[in-house]
Amino acid sequence: MKKRGSETDVVARRKNTFLPRAILVFSILLVVTVASVVVYTIVNRRIHNSDSVPALYDNWEKKDYKKVYDIAGNILSKSPLHNTARAFRGYSAFMVAVSMSEDISLSQTYLDEAVNNLRVALQNAKGSSVSELEYALGRTYFLKNRTSSYHYYADLAVKFLKRAQEHGYTSNDLSELLGLSYAALGQTELSIASFTEALLIRETDTLLYDIAKQYYANSQGSAAKQYLFRVISTTMDEERLLASHALLGKIYLDEGAYEEAKKEFETILEKNELYADAYYGLGVIYEKQGDMARARSQWRKCLSLQVNHPDALKKLNEAR
Repeated sequence: MKKRGSETDVVARRKNTFLPRAILVFSILLVVTVASVVVYTIVNRRIHNSDSVPALYDNWEKKDYKKVYDIAGNILSKSPLHNTARAFRGYSAFMVAVSMSEDISLSQTYLDEAVNNLRVALQNAKGSSVSELEYALGRTYFLKNRTSSYHYYADLAVKFLKRAQEHGYTSNDLSELLGLSYAALGQTELSIASFTEALLIRETDTLLYDIAKQYYANSQGSAAKQYLFRVISTTMDEERLLASHALLGKIYLDEGAYEEAKKEFETILEKNELYADAYYGLGVIYEKQGDMARARSQWRKCLSLQVNHPDALKKLNEAR
């Protein structure tokens, strides 16, 4: 009986000490967890706000491009040969320019800085960073070409995008950017080839329309029509839809299919009666059919919506 009592006492003592021990362990774990969170928060804030390479990567992942731009500038003010900071300065300047697209002048200023920093970084780059910088430069020149009124950079966009491609860089938009750059240079066959490569990666109504325009520019109306049919049947973009009908109308005009062309232009006007090119196209149809009075009327409507429409002005001058 005495032995049993002893065993009972031991069990009781264990039960009495279990709860305090559990509370102690939980408290220790809680303190450790809180301390870890506090330390992590402090370290992360210091990294995020410091002028350091980890801060560059940290803010880049958070898409705080202006912060990256400022940190890279601070690093370069102390170490002008710091190539990582130089690259990030270029990358972030491009992203800031994109965010300021409504202010063309300021956007161009950032794009110029992006070009300068990326070219300097490229001179000292090694390994995979070479093709990354070449792609970034090509993309920057592409945007400069799209937003500049007096300068043309499509040739430089092609130069660096091709280099990046040749050095093994892959990106979903690389072939499309090349296609658009070739189009800006009037190199339609190269543009079509690049757009076709882009279609293997992803198909969009914008890309299909761009290919159609290049086939039309290359006097391949039949091929252009096939892409326009696909755009018209799939796009949810009203502007793209109307532009596709307008280009299809032009192709039918070139083919002498005047009734088909008329349907395209009338379809446009049913959706948007302020579409100047549709009136111009209808005027051409009436001209071809020998009805000059109606033709001139359509061209005047065109000019009432777009006073400097070059083709309508030319037609009216010739019809006097």
